[in-house]
Amino acid sequence: MLAIIATGIWGGNFVIARGVNQLVPPVTLAFYRWSCASLIIFPIGLRAFANDWFVMRRHPWHFFFAALSGISLFNTFIYVGGHYTTAINLALIGTTSSPVFSFILSVIFLKEYIPPRRVTGLLVCLSGIMVLLSKGSWQMLLHFRFSPGDWWILLAALSFAIYNVIARRKPVGVSPTAYLFVIFIVGTLLLMPAWLLERAAAPPVVHTANLGLIVLYLAAGTSVISFLCWNAAIGRLGAARTALFGNLTPIFSTIEAVLLLGEQITCYHIAGMVTIITGLVIANTTTARSKPAQAKPNE
Repeated sequence: MLAIIATGIWGGNFVIARGVNQLVPPVTLAFYRWSCASLIIFPIGLRAFANDWFVMRRHPWHFFFAALSGISLFNTFIYVGGHYTTAINLALIGTTSSPVFSFILSVIFLKEYIPPRRVTGLLVCLSGIMVLLSKGSWQMLLHFRFSPGDWWILLAALSFAIYNVIARRKPVGVSPTAYLFVIFIVGTLLLMPAWLLERAAAPPVVHTANLGLIVLYLAAGTSVISFLCWNAAIGRLGAARTALFGNLTPIFSTIEAVLLLGEQITCYHIAGMVTIITGLVIANTTTARSKPAQAKPNE
């Protein structure tokens, strides 16, 4: 239930990215979200931060790049992509291509061994992503060109994949709460220069009660509650089993986009979703079964 709650809340992030694209600029939305999230987590994480400070201060670059990739860039790219494509595409392409990037980066930078069946799952995922990008048309696939929305959401997926690789090297002795506390605050500070530039160039944002509720949902829901629920689920189920629940995020996003934004789900959306989830299940199942044989001292 904790994992399902997290993915259900995360699904709303893509709907908001599309739904408010005319109301607030992307960097401003990201800065509001993480500023508010930092304030919410401050009383929760301050004590954990004080307890773990001795360890964290020895790894400044780890926290810098974790905050940059997972906080500053990831969601900002999603919000930019919301100006060019639908919430369904944002969710399907973003959440399903990130594990593919993670596989590739893990091989390059972590020197992980990928069993043949995981490679098979990776190839199945890639074929599903191509179905989404080409909108299920062979003719479009032959003359394929990335749209601006595709580029932005793929950049977001790459950013989150980089964050996942970095987070797997989380310094020993740092609690999950202290970790989130630091990357939330550092990520917000890294966003500030871009926010100031956007604020000077873009029209003034009209602050309304609805916008305040949206920011609160993003800050308290998708940033704090979801992360805490997800970390708690990992503690109870393990990383491999919990990762499978991540496949629910695009499903929740699709349902929410249809209900709240009136978007249309098509046959190629369903075909791409089923293909990608099949590939991810193959890959994650292989990982879970082979983990004891592949475990390394530093993992």
